[in-house]
Amino acid sequence: MWLLYQLATTVALILVAPFLLIGRAGHYLPTIRGRLGLAPPPAPGGRPLWIHAVSVGEVGVADTLIQALPSELPLLVTTVTPTGQARARACLGDRATVTYLPFELGPAVRRLFDRYQPRALVLVEGDLWPLVLREAVRRQLPVTVVNGRVGSSSFRRMRRLRRLIGPLLGPVGRWAVQGPGDRQRLEQLGVEPARIVETGNLKFDTPAPPPAPEAEELVRRLAGGRRVLVAGSTMAGEETAALSGLAGAGGGEAALLVVAPRHPERWNEVAQLLVEGGVEVARRSDPGAHGRPDVLLLDSLGELAGIYRLANAAFIGGTLAPTGGHNPLEAARFAVPVAVGPSMENFADIAARFDDENAWARVADGVALGAVWRRWLVAPEEAAAVGERGRRLVEANRGALQRTVELLAPLTGAGSPP
Repeated sequence: MWLLYQLATTVALILVAPFLLIGRAGHYLPTIRGRLGLAPPPAPGGRPLWIHAVSVGEVGVADTLIQALPSELPLLVTTVTPTGQARARACLGDRATVTYLPFELGPAVRRLFDRYQPRALVLVEGDLWPLVLREAVRRQLPVTVVNGRVGSSSFRRMRRLRRLIGPLLGPVGRWAVQGPGDRQRLEQLGVEPARIVETGNLKFDTPAPPPAPEAEELVRRLAGGRRVLVAGSTMAGEETAALSGLAGAGGGEAALLVVAPRHPERWNEVAQLLVEGGVEVARRSDPGAHGRPDVLLLDSLGELAGIYRLANAAFIGGTLAPTGGHNPLEAARFAVPVAVGPSMENFADIAARFDDENAWARVADGVALGAVWRRWLVAPEEAAAVGERGRRLVEANRGALQRTVELLAPLTGAGSPP
C-alpha cells in the first residue's frame, strides 16, 4: 500500500510540475530545495519541537503558542505555502528554524527527520500527511494536533473514506480540538474519546499585532479625514464586491477603501481590476504622490492585522467567495464592526458565536455590503455597538493558550503561560 501511495504521489508531482513551473515559476522555484528536504542546518540546542503550520492563518496560531513556550526550547517550524513561509520567517525567524514541509516523497521526508531529529511533532489545526505521520510512528515520535478542527465538508469526505484514513488519524496521540463539534466528528471517525480534549480556539488568544507606523501613517494621510473601510484577505471576485460596497457607502468622497488580497500573486491582477473599476488607486508598495485616492491596495505582507485598528468598518474576505472563510477576530479585537458573507465553514464555531451574539453583519453580495457599510457610517452608534459586541466576544473566549501549553508540557517542559 505504501509503495503504491509513494508511486502515486511521485507520478502526480511529475504531471503537475510543468503546469506549476510554467504558470507560477516565481512562486515555486525558490521553494524547491526546502520541499525536497534540503533544509537549512539545524540550530544548536538539541532536538527541536517540530511545529507544522500550513499557511498564514496557522502560522499566526503557531506564533501565539510559541510565545508561551520556554525560550530555551529549540524549535522547527514548517509550512506548505510560500505566503505561510514568508510570514513564519518574519515573525519566527529569530526564534525557530523555518523551512518547508517536504513533498510526500519517502527520501525527502526521511531527509528532514534525519536532519533535525525532532523530539515531537505538533500539527496546527490538523494538516495530516501520511508519509510524515508514518515516519513519526516509525521513529516513535509523539504526535499532537493543537487547535484542531474538523470542518463539515472535511468530515463528509473523511466519513466516506473512513476505512482508509486509519494511517492519518491513528498516529495522532492527542487531539486538542477547538470545540464539541470537532470532538463529536472525530469520535464518529473512530478516534477514541480518551485521545481528544477540548482546549478552545487559540485564535482568541492571539496577541494584538504590533503597530505598523509607516503603513498606518500612509492610511491616515490618504484618507485625509475620511472614514476607513477595510476589505481584508479578499479572494477572486470579492474585490468587485468591495468596490460595490464602497459605492453603496457613498463612494470615495465618504471613505477610503483599503483592499488586502489574501494571496500576493494576485496583487497586480487586483490592481488592474480596481483601475478598470473606475476608481483612483494607490498601492502600498508605490503610494507616490496620490493626494486622495478612492482605494489603497495593501500589497504588503504582515500589515493587515494592524491596519484594522484604523477601520471604521470591515469586510472579511473568503466569505462571499465559496472558500470557507477567514479569521474575523483580527478586526473584532479592535471593536471594528465586521461584515461577512455566507461562507464561513472553516470557522464554523467562531461564526456560530458571532451569530448568537449579533456581533457582526451577514451580507449576500456587494450591494448588501454597501448597504451595511452605509448604515454604519451614517449611524456610528450602531456600528460601535456591533463592534463592541465583537470585542467582548473575543475577550470572553480566551483561555485556550493556557490549556494548550499545559497539554504540551510533557513535550516542552513548559508550565502555564505568562
